[in-house]
Amino acid sequence: MANWPIDLRGARVLLSNDDGFGAPGLETLRSVIETLCDDVWVVAPETEQSGAGHSLTIGRPLRIRERGPKAYSIDGTPTDCMLLSINRILSDHKPDLVLSGVNRGTNLGEDVTYSGTIAAAFEATILGVPAIAFSQDLGEGDVEDWRVARANLAGLTERLIATGWPANTLINVNFPAGDGAAPVEVRATSQGREKVGDEIAQAFDPRGRAYYWIGKKHVGEDAASDSDVAAIADGAISVTPIDLDFTDRATLGDLTRALA
Repeated sequence: MANWPIDLRGARVLLSNDDGFGAPGLETLRSVIETLCDDVWVVAPETEQSGAGHSLTIGRPLRIRERGPKAYSIDGTPTDCMLLSINRILSDHKPDLVLSGVNRGTNLGEDVTYSGTIAAAFEATILGVPAIAFSQDLGEGDVEDWRVARANLAGLTERLIATGWPANTLINVNFPAGDGAAPVEVRATSQGREKVGDEIAQAFDPRGRAYYWIGKKHVGEDAASDSDVAAIADGAISVTPIDLDFTDRATLGDLTRALA
């Protein structure tokens, strides 16, 4: 459990992601956080794990590869990275804070269940380490542009850890597309509705066998003005607290009475 506020300069901060060890979003995060903290570690998947969700590798052994000072890659999922980094690599001095990202593309709405970026923060939270997941909207052309994230990461991280959050909660941050030149509004948001996978593209290989690609996201009918989806659509930074407890309390009460 964190002792708020965290002193970033003296803290041990662990970085991870789901886009893989060499991803530019992770390099963006590292370059910014190293200006705030003297003890920054990186443990990230060896290859891209986008869409891996909170999956865990249990059917084969995992390997840790040292990639430089305080930097490792693991041939597994973001969840594997958290387990091995916190319980093995950094077991003598566990991190004070985990930062995951910066993801290539947003993690809004239902993405929280698919995203490996959020899964790393989720697993860190389960292990008792406060965590923030960061994602960058790429805009209409899906062109990698990290300027908004780079311009806002340091200040927003400092503001969040100065405030703190409960032990069973992680923070999901999404940066809007833009050039990072002008100040950007920051909104505390709820989880909206945005779903991937309803568009399925079919094609055929040279032998005539069908194969399929899962298509683009679409925004759901939830147009709540306080949602993460609405914030990004308005060009604002979305900051959403995500609780580890998925229990529907109202339905739990109904079931308790019905099954008594």
